[in-house]
Amino acid sequence: MPPAHASPEFVHPEASHARKKLPSVYVIKPIRAFGYFLAAALVSAFFAPIQDCDETFNYWEPTHYLSHGYGLQTWEYSPDYAIRSWLYIALHAVVGNFRRILPHPDKVAEFYSVRIGLAFVCAFCQTLMYQSVTLAINGRIGFIFLIALITSPGNFHASTAYLPSSFAMYMCMLGAAAFMNWRGGLKTTQGITWFAVAGVLGWPFASALCAPFVLEEIVLMAFGDSNALFESFIRLGKGVIAGIGDALVNLFFYKKLVIVPWNIVKYNIFSTDRGPDLYGTEPWTFYFKNLLLNFNIWFILAMLALPLFVLSKVVAPSNQGISSGLRTIVFTAPFYMWLAIFTSQPHKEERFLYPAYPFLALNASLSLHIMLTAIGSSDRTTLVGKIPARLKVLAVGSVLGLSTLLSAGRALGQYSGFSAPLKVYDPLRQDVGRNGDLVCLGKEWYRFPSSYFLPRDMHAKFVRSEFRGLLPGEFSEARTGFGFWSGTWLPTSGFNDRNEEDLTKYVELPMCSLLVDTQYPERTEPLPPNEPDYIADVDTWDIVRCEPFLDAANTHILSRILWIPDLAVVPDKYMRKWGRHCLLERKK
Repeated sequence: MPPAHASPEFVHPEASHARKKLPSVYVIKPIRAFGYFLAAALVSAFFAPIQDCDETFNYWEPTHYLSHGYGLQTWEYSPDYAIRSWLYIALHAVVGNFRRILPHPDKVAEFYSVRIGLAFVCAFCQTLMYQSVTLAINGRIGFIFLIALITSPGNFHASTAYLPSSFAMYMCMLGAAAFMNWRGGLKTTQGITWFAVAGVLGWPFASALCAPFVLEEIVLMAFGDSNALFESFIRLGKGVIAGIGDALVNLFFYKKLVIVPWNIVKYNIFSTDRGPDLYGTEPWTFYFKNLLLNFNIWFILAMLALPLFVLSKVVAPSNQGISSGLRTIVFTAPFYMWLAIFTSQPHKEERFLYPAYPFLALNASLSLHIMLTAIGSSDRTTLVGKIPARLKVLAVGSVLGLSTLLSAGRALGQYSGFSAPLKVYDPLRQDVGRNGDLVCLGKEWYRFPSSYFLPRDMHAKFVRSEFRGLLPGEFSEARTGFGFWSGTWLPTSGFNDRNEEDLTKYVELPMCSLLVDTQYPERTEPLPPNEPDYIADVDTWDIVRCEPFLDAANTHILSRILWIPDLAVVPDKYMRKWGRHCLLERKK
């Protein structure tokens, strides 16, 4: 045996045992993780229904206007109010227009090209956050983070939704990835910039998600020297530059200086007789129910992250699973903070939680990691240590397998029940209708997937239903000034920010060459006077195409939540009840 002070044995760098690779910190290499994230996002791009009419009227329609010169306009795009960013719209229009230069241009292909582009961006951002989670904490938590995202129905909806909240989710992932990964030094400038882009170009409120990371930076500043303090303030200050490009683009389109993020905040927070509550309110339980549907076991684990971490430190102070208590609190705080803020708001919508979805997955991953560490103990003096390892694996695998099945059932149920609006317009791309025909929307106007599904200069119009709120108007097709998109800045009429009905938004039924309606045979109550059964009016309308559409009002709650196969063994109580969503053509 060599003496204790002897030098270690020299190993030539070319020796075979010196060239052995060190074990990777990744359970799955980032490039492969990107493939999994992309596959999940592409499933969303091709199959996810449009859940929110805001996606259609506030984002797809303005994009269609930039690309094709006409489209529906909401009051938010009136220069009188200007609470939507044209830069955000223009970026997506560029992606759609790229498809127009390829062979066989088609507006539906443009629609899906934009979705595919969103899928790539989302997968890229998820991969970067996965990489940072793995490097900042450990590989197992990164792997669980990947599983939690790609298997959740929430990700199925959010990953390719054309909404500022989805864009904010992308940017928040980039910001979190920058803040979390300290390798190579602090990346505060990058982190602040990405969160600023999320707020300025996406949704202003999303910037709040960076608060825990900035507070961590401030704590580090407090214990640093004066030079470090000065450099940190410089890094924090650089983030404010993100809004300049947005302001310049909006100046071009609105023809006046507009600070869109401020207009959004002013309307949603500081308005007294108007604001988001005009569009409906929900009880405090809304988001808890919604997250249980869209994340099932992962939501429960996300809520348990901080309590489990504190418990693990109390029970086993030497636990090395997570190196820094402060960092863990910083990592878990964004989800709790976001859920608390939006639960306290009366007006609630599912999309408002999209920016917090990656942080939910991170919290759930931390929880499951702590639980796996605890039950993985082989100490025979403890109860857990006496449980056979195979039984532990079986139990954990069964729970995660059940979660995956529930998630698949939820996503499949949403697709099978509500995808009809993305299919029913297909005959228009063939020989149905004429150039410039009016395609009218009645009682379920909010299911219209956008003018991208109307070829040959066909225009969407509204016939009056029982709805008494404000419907979209149309962008002006006049060509004045520079002749570029004059509808973005020309004065508008018939708009208001109080959701008050404007009768000029309707056309008379005889003007409609085509009409889209939904029929629910299971509903026996008398129909309202402004919502007749157009499908049953065979003397006036020919049925061009119908697609099954879930009758949610007459379907059992379990069958609304999950996909239930229409098999004879399924009790009638749980059988899904169907209506039909139809494209109709006026008889000639």
